[in-house]
Amino acid sequence: MTPNTARNTTDQERGGPPELEALAADLRLVVARLARRLRQLAEEEVSASSLSAMASIERLSPVTLGDLASVERVQPPTITRMVDGLEEAGLVSRRLDASDRRVTRVRLTAQGRRLLDQVRTRKTAYLARALRDVAPEDREVLARATEILDAMLGDRT
Repeated sequence: MTPNTARNTTDQERGGPPELEALAADLRLVVARLARRLRQLAEEEVSASSLSAMASIERLSPVTLGDLASVERVQPPTITRMVDGLEEAGLVSRRLDASDRRVTRVRLTAQGRRLLDQVRTRKTAYLARALRDVAPEDREVLARATEILDAMLGDRT
């Protein structure tokens, strides 16, 4: 094994060369801090997990509990408990599937849609206020970075 081969193996195990590792670590920290800040702006009665499930329900509506669990990457009993709580709060409703009465489909209620819109509006307003203090050329960089991050994720889940 040559020294370069040994180094490349280490790079592959770690995720890349040191400069990519450093960028990845910085990006992870900044994204985590931003996500934490945005979570703090959400409704206090609804958890971040519930808001995520509500956004998925909105996007996939009407969605089965199994599909929702898969999209949210949780076990079916977890999503069932979460949907139970959202239904009790009047944020979602369940209906039996017309073609297969064994299947239940979930939709947002008008109240759930209003809550989701309010949370999104609050978070977007926070970011818009923060962006006012960013130089126009840096806003262009952020716009491009947003496109790159979206492409890196490869999906909208």
